[in-house]
Amino acid sequence: MKKTWFRLSLILLLTAVFLYFFFRSVSWKEVLRHLGDVNLPIFILSLILVPLHLVTRSWRWRLQLVGEKKDIPFSSLVRATTVGFAVNFVFPGRVGELVRPLYLAQKERIRKGFTLGTILVERIVDIFTNCFLLGFFLVLRPWIKNPLSVTSESKSNLYFYGVLSLGFALALLFIVLCLIFFRSRTMAVLSFLLRPFPQKFAQRVLVLIEDFIEGLSLFPSLRIFFLYVLLSFVVWLGIIFYYWVFFLAFRIEIAFLHLFPYVFLTMVGASIPTPGMVGGFHYFSRLALTALYGVDSNLAVGATIVVHALQVVVTAVLGYAILWKDGLTLIQLRKLGEQRSQ
Repeated sequence: MKKTWFRLSLILLLTAVFLYFFFRSVSWKEVLRHLGDVNLPIFILSLILVPLHLVTRSWRWRLQLVGEKKDIPFSSLVRATTVGFAVNFVFPGRVGELVRPLYLAQKERIRKGFTLGTILVERIVDIFTNCFLLGFFLVLRPWIKNPLSVTSESKSNLYFYGVLSLGFALALLFIVLCLIFFRSRTMAVLSFLLRPFPQKFAQRVLVLIEDFIEGLSLFPSLRIFFLYVLLSFVVWLGIIFYYWVFFLAFRIEIAFLHLFPYVFLTMVGASIPTPGMVGGFHYFSRLALTALYGVDSNLAVGATIVVHALQVVVTAVLGYAILWKDGLTLIQLRKLGEQRSQ
């Protein structure tokens, strides 16, 4: 009980700190003025596009599940994905990552362990995709028109981090391929590299790698795996497209390619286990908009509040509608995910 309260207090403190820096030096009069200047038709279009990533994520997820059950209705995948993200938006701790596969397993009568194994692979591939897109953009940035609104020193740093991100993505892909083709040798090398670390930590890392390998084995063939990686780019390019349309509604004209760093930073903020991504997403969104694109801080705050609210409200409404039809509640699903994580 004490551990639970300590963890909750830490999460709330972290949320408060991020929100403090997000709201610092904000003129609410200016924020409201920017909100009143929105392009309504484009804003409505961005509202319609909110569930886009739920569809593309479900499409990608289907490739992992064909080895277990080939005839899973696409609607079931979309419903499970929507419910999982609804839980993530409402509760802290990313419980929705467990709810999503468990909900699908219950609905389609497939093995829970099988569906749970798909999530770790999904997260690793998401990291690879975002690092690759960020690195690709930052390395090519000097040859792209309309450079970012940053100082020459920051541009140099961005190029360095671009090379680093691209290198990390390629290294991650290389390790994954080695785990596929040379599993025993790769595990031996990784075990050797982990020897200097504490035994408990090294053991946890090795268990995580074993779980990841188990997740890779869910793919029926190597061709399906590479198609899955390709669809991961479709997922994230769709997310970037959504933000591009949304910012146009707020008269923030940022080139599509230039949004790669923004999405990467907000992904980092969203990964912080605060309730509904509150705080982390907001701070990193404002930071990216003001530091990288020179957007007025009040406009950045207003746009961030609205884009986050849109995602939360639309996803939660869709999730509640699905659960209402199934006779379930978000609280029941949260408990299901928490019990599985213990």
